[in-house]
Amino acid sequence: MPSALVTGCAGFIGSHLTESLLADGFDVLGVDCFNDNYPRADKLANLAHASEHDRFRLIAADLAALDAEHLLDGIDVVFHLAGEPGVRASWGPRFDRYTHHNVQATQHLLEAARTHAPKFVYASSSSIYGDALKLPTHEDETPRPLSPYGVTKLAAEHLCVLYGEEHGVDTAALRYFSVYGPRQRPDMAFRRFCEAIHAHDPIEVYGDGRQTRDFTYVGDVVAATRAAGERETPKGRVYNIGGGNRTSLRCALEVLAGLAGRPLGVRHHDRESGDVLDTGADTTRARQELGFDPTTTLEEGLAAELDWVRARNRETPRMQSLTAS
Repeated sequence: MPSALVTGCAGFIGSHLTESLLADGFDVLGVDCFNDNYPRADKLANLAHASEHDRFRLIAADLAALDAEHLLDGIDVVFHLAGEPGVRASWGPRFDRYTHHNVQATQHLLEAARTHAPKFVYASSSSIYGDALKLPTHEDETPRPLSPYGVTKLAAEHLCVLYGEEHGVDTAALRYFSVYGPRQRPDMAFRRFCEAIHAHDPIEVYGDGRQTRDFTYVGDVVAATRAAGERETPKGRVYNIGGGNRTSLRCALEVLAGLAGRPLGVRHHDRESGDVLDTGADTTRARQELGFDPTTTLEEGLAAELDWVRARNRETPRMQSLTAS
């Protein structure tokens, strides 16, 4: 039976990946430090289905503080999704958390991987590109991160390439582009928009809405991540994982208005430091080497996320009532 380590298993993408692996017969060891980016109860809810499997085991701990040699013993593939997220929060006094969780923890795992030799898949980010000079952006374009977060993700990615080339660790790094879908973090744009729609509140947008993103549905990201862990790839290889169609925020809001069945009230604010104007992925390499083929349209993906937000908000008052009684 294949075994996988999923770091950040209680997070947005990590919980979906964990469920996918369990459904296909993997033994999964999950690690999550349950940081304070959003409530622990929400992250535990992400693991509700995984926790029903007897082939899933959870370690709630700081990855950088664990015995990585013991952690990787018997593991066939590492999916390293753990990290400190958020572009805006990476400015200022919290930066040490980004170096700790994004750089130090990655190096800690890579050192152990030198001995245990699993396939090592690292979740990087399109934030490493910054305002790319060419769209769509190929993996060989020079990175120009615009935020401390992007700098730490690039540093960890370089470590993966380095350990692949110098120590033979079988690494692959995936640059995720604007992932969305059910279980998205509360601070992310589409989650905030869907929550506002459900509450009939105004939608807060940073910038004029003309900025474009290569939005990528979480199910397609999981498929690409698993392919990177299960296929033979050159050591230290880097891949763009994007939805394939660059869309403006204004267009996305029009789709959401159609799903909501009414006009949306939108309030615009100044663009914040670190927010890039446009992103777009050249996914040729991922298509050729990973068989990556995103199939979820933006309307389908946003409908799934909006449905999840609505269901979650209907469920929360009921659970609170049961707890109170």
